[in-house]
Amino acid sequence: MIRIENISEIDKAAREFVENIGSRRVFAFYGKMGAGKTTFIKAVCEALGVEDVITSPTFAIVNEYEISPEVTLGNDTVSTVYHFDFYRIKKLEEVYDMGYEDYLYSGGLCFMEWPELVEELLPDNTVRVTIEEQPDGSRTIAF
Repeated sequence: MIRIENISEIDKAAREFVENIGSRRVFAFYGKMGAGKTTFIKAVCEALGVEDVITSPTFAIVNEYEISPEVTLGNDTVSTVYHFDFYRIKKLEEVYDMGYEDYLYSGGLCFMEWPELVEELLPDNTVRVTIEEQPDGSRTIAF
């Protein structure tokens, strides 16, 4: 479990998360609205070396970012991050139509917000990440 006492510690937490990715590629982020899913994914992308402006893909459903230079995670080199936000998905056909399998099985990193809306489509090896706000305002990240 990773604990973030305040926003100034998010970069350190993101680096710790990256150090624990290993060979896993698909991550489903669970948490209430405002828990910090997008903010944490943005910090993780920056820790990986993404130089693009990282924004929530709420309307696009998926944003693609290049990691430069490529990073080695586990035994593989990774050069792409796909950041999904399924919040506005109304039916699974929308996810089928976007070609979700091409992303999930690409070898790139996949970070998904609101995965509960597409739960039945998640690969068996999906890492479930829970972000919770604590009463003191800190966040815990469990995976």
